[in-house]
Amino acid sequence: MPGLPWPHPNLSPPHSGVPCCGRPGPWVLLRETVIILWLLLSSASLPTWGQTKIPLETVKLWADTFGRDLYNTVTKYSGSLLLQKKYKDVESSLKIQEVDGLELVRKFSEDMENMLRRKVEAVKSLVEAAEEADLRHEFNASLVFNYYNSVLVNERDEKGNYVELGAELVLEPNAHFSNLRVNTSVSSVQLPTNVYNKDPDILNGVYMSEALNPVFVENFQRDPTLTWQYFGSSTGFFRIYPGIKWTPDENGVIAFDCRNRGWYIQAATSPKDIVILVDVSGSMKGLRLTIAKHTIVTILDTLGENDFVNIIAYNDYVHYIEPCFRGILVQADRDNREHFKQLVDELMVKGVGVVNPALSEAFQILQQFQEARQGSLCNQAIMLITDGAVEDYEPVLEKFNWPDRKVRVFTYLIGREVTFADRMKWIACNNKGYYTQISTLADAQENVMEYLHVLSRPMVINHDHDIIWTEAYMDSKLFTSQTQSLMLLTTVAMPVFSKKNETRSHGILLGVVGSDVTLRELMKLAPRYKLGVHGYAFMNTNNGYILSHPDLRPLYREGKKLKPKPNYNSVDLSEVEWEDQAETLRTAMINGETGSLTMDVKVPLDNGKRVLFLTNDYFFTDISDTPFSLGVVLSRGHGEYILMGNTSVEEGLHDLLHPDLSLASDWIYCITDIDPDHRKLSQLEAMVLFLTGKDPDLECDEELVREVLLDAVVTAPMEAYWTALALNTSDESEPEVDMAFLGTRAGLLRGSLFVGSEKVSDRKFLTPEDEASVFTMDHFPLWYRQASERPPGSFVFNLHWAQGPESQGEPLAVTASTAVVVTVDKKTAVAAAVGVQMKLGGLQRRFWAATRQCDAAAGTCPESCADSDLDCFVIDNNGFILISERAPETGRFLGEVDGALLSQLLSMGVFSRVTMYDYQAMCRPQSHHHSGTQPLSSPLTAFLTATRWLLHQLCLFLLEWCAWGSWHERGAEAKAVFHHSHKHKKQDVLQPCDTEYPVFVHREAIREANGIIDCGTCQKVFVIQQIPNSNLLLLVTDSTCDCSSIPPVLQEATEVKYNASVKCDRMRSQKLRRRPDSCHAFHAEENAQDCGGTADTSASLALLLLPLWAWRHPPQAQA
Repeated sequence: MPGLPWPHPNLSPPHSGVPCCGRPGPWVLLRETVIILWLLLSSASLPTWGQTKIPLETVKLWADTFGRDLYNTVTKYSGSLLLQKKYKDVESSLKIQEVDGLELVRKFSEDMENMLRRKVEAVKSLVEAAEEADLRHEFNASLVFNYYNSVLVNERDEKGNYVELGAELVLEPNAHFSNLRVNTSVSSVQLPTNVYNKDPDILNGVYMSEALNPVFVENFQRDPTLTWQYFGSSTGFFRIYPGIKWTPDENGVIAFDCRNRGWYIQAATSPKDIVILVDVSGSMKGLRLTIAKHTIVTILDTLGENDFVNIIAYNDYVHYIEPCFRGILVQADRDNREHFKQLVDELMVKGVGVVNPALSEAFQILQQFQEARQGSLCNQAIMLITDGAVEDYEPVLEKFNWPDRKVRVFTYLIGREVTFADRMKWIACNNKGYYTQISTLADAQENVMEYLHVLSRPMVINHDHDIIWTEAYMDSKLFTSQTQSLMLLTTVAMPVFSKKNETRSHGILLGVVGSDVTLRELMKLAPRYKLGVHGYAFMNTNNGYILSHPDLRPLYREGKKLKPKPNYNSVDLSEVEWEDQAETLRTAMINGETGSLTMDVKVPLDNGKRVLFLTNDYFFTDISDTPFSLGVVLSRGHGEYILMGNTSVEEGLHDLLHPDLSLASDWIYCITDIDPDHRKLSQLEAMVLFLTGKDPDLECDEELVREVLLDAVVTAPMEAYWTALALNTSDESEPEVDMAFLGTRAGLLRGSLFVGSEKVSDRKFLTPEDEASVFTMDHFPLWYRQASERPPGSFVFNLHWAQGPESQGEPLAVTASTAVVVTVDKKTAVAAAVGVQMKLGGLQRRFWAATRQCDAAAGTCPESCADSDLDCFVIDNNGFILISERAPETGRFLGEVDGALLSQLLSMGVFSRVTMYDYQAMCRPQSHHHSGTQPLSSPLTAFLTATRWLLHQLCLFLLEWCAWGSWHERGAEAKAVFHHSHKHKKQDVLQPCDTEYPVFVHREAIREANGIIDCGTCQKVFVIQQIPNSNLLLLVTDSTCDCSSIPPVLQEATEVKYNASVKCDRMRSQKLRRRPDSCHAFHAEENAQDCGGTADTSASLALLLLPLWAWRHPPQAQA
């Protein structure tokens, strides 16, 4: 029989979706009316055998019976009707207040500004103390001085005596410092492996900076919210308070160098435009190219998001190492720096080095950007990296840079040859730059840092103490061996100068002082309870990058480990708030404006499996004296109302002390993290002490405390209700409901078990292990958020999964939740949500029992889900299967199980497809396979490969063998470089990418539908019916027709591929940014003749052997 003609109207374009609880416009209402009429007409025209096979009345009966039974069960065990009544009883004493978003964001901003100002005051006091100590200190070349060396403290020799510089330092765990073992009475000093701990410069600097110890302590006593305070010296040592034990990494190396950190570099210099010129002529082969590459990487590591950069390689020709960046400078954010590093690693040598075209190109780029008012609009510099064969450079310098010398030129002579040293130094000294010779890998770090000291001179001579705030970062390198949680930080830092008159023209930078601020602590000043169910606060920087946002996902999983994403701190606001297509919000916030706007948004839930359609109001303002802006989001409707009530302290206290009650552990009801005596208190214990007046020193949020007291009183009867229910059902062989629970908008949680704790299906539910099920700083629980968008009395059902290798991901339980709303003066607010956790098996048994029902007039049921020719499914409103006759299908997406069926539901408009985007995704790069015969194409090739491998192993062994004197120090540094380079070859499997993924949503207006699917050799009949008072649908299909030839519809993310042109345009695009306020480029008193000299050319055996490693990894022939 030929297939019936079946219309497939395009009712659901990829980028549209009708929200379940949105406000549809006239066109949407008209479209849904047409769909419903078409479905009714279509069902009327179905052949009689289809109606007989799956009677519509029977399916509706099954759905109604199951829905009624389900509703009765969940309302009984949850007590939702009782809780609604209890809030109704106190409705007359409640007020619903509309939130003023602008007033709220201004208040949050003011509180944050005050907090950050205290950190600035602490740093200023450290700057004053350090500069005063240096002014009083006279350099002593023979100084002998013992100090707490962070690596050596508490270390003993074979005789049990403390080693030199390793005196006893009492360390105790401190909750304020992430439970690390610290000493809050003194600081300790860390030095990187390549810095000698008894060098006279180091000893004098450490001795001078001892004066900071009492200031560290005083700052911490004055402001107990302070975390780490520190002084990073220009000579390389790092004084940190409180004192801590520092442990080398797995290679025995301490690679942490404070002078490489973003806070140091930003405080030490003004923003800069840098063009790096690297010689890739034939003379640069072997170790020279390896050193040159490492020098470039070291320079890139000194750049930040306020800097701009490009890299040009030259020989006979000028080559942009990224052709897409031809003729421009790009922002030196993490993305671009890492991209450059990969390209640098691929550089190859060839031809003859001709420097003047490259110099001309560099000067022209800098000049064009300056004239176009692009880039940093501050310092400009060229870094020339070569083995010295330069000529014909004077005409270029005379044409582009003399006499004003607005572009500094820094020269790096690679290798041991000194033939061209005079030329290289002349170029630097005549262009306000600095010359260094880098003959080993270990030289690169110290020599590259010299350019920062030159750029800092104008600021130092002027004594301009600029305050800088860094972008968000995770300083996981700070405590390599400690269990340091990967928290996002920002640092406030200021430079420290020498005030001695005799060195004024040299502009000597002593170092940088700084203090960390965890963004989590800062965001606590935007209390979650004031933002409603879906609201949130976020911050961004002057460059548009996210500082804090609930949708920022800085970590990714690699195996069992969580690691920071390569671009975690350069996620743009437009990549998180991606509905802001015109970037109106981004532009306003970067410009530091105060205002508001409204956007319709699609909010992903449950790891992207579900979506909410909301209308959000955005309110924003700047945070004074910082480069940051703050935003607050409130969702329209109940999200912009706050429920206010009052109750007596005595009554509230009584109901607070019930054992089934807990509070959101992440929320700040009372401040417990400042006073050491309070840190051991839970929020509930602190609140009780505050209410009883037993601890007058406790500070609590009185508005939030009042809300908690009201909720405790209103919800108190639930405990007795649940207890009585548990006693009445204790005789049942196996209760189908494990537990009941509720949560209120004040973060109060109650729960009651109907089975023994060992029999609870999902034991992680409502515990911190299951973050989605509890109140956090970032979001309300998932079951609360979903329930709040359902009609009153309707329950939302969710499947819960087991996690862990032993469970293999089986579905464990089902939760059902519903919202409790309060209406006062025609304003409706969500007061609470209540629900139950059920055994999946119990839910299934109830369903199969319901499908044995039939119309009484029909006598024996003509059809049943037990029939072999019928398939019955219960799916949720996002298409996930809760119940199936085949257990392995439970929890899977319907389109994966039956692509033909979901495709038909989409074409009929029963479901809509919504396209979502993820600009923080991680993807596997496409692998590039070489010919399998190439590596062993001949016996000679095989022999050479084996020989190189043996020499590689010998090189590594000898690097690790170095063990005394300067050989040991340089060897360790070289070893660190070697391991870094070796790891760079094995790039992470996953790389940042953009993805899009579909989410499927049931159209609430279509409660029932039926149809026929033409599968070629047969036709499949189906009926879909909404299950009342729930987000569930009953789907009955004909199992005798095999539609497996129709491909599945998958809900999986696919990488957004950009063609070369689009990709290049995206990489070249210069997004709006706000430049830092200050710039220090030149000073008339600057001593430009302090422009460098010859580097130390001593070398260790390990470093001399590094050419073997370079031969082990030879550059490939250039195409």
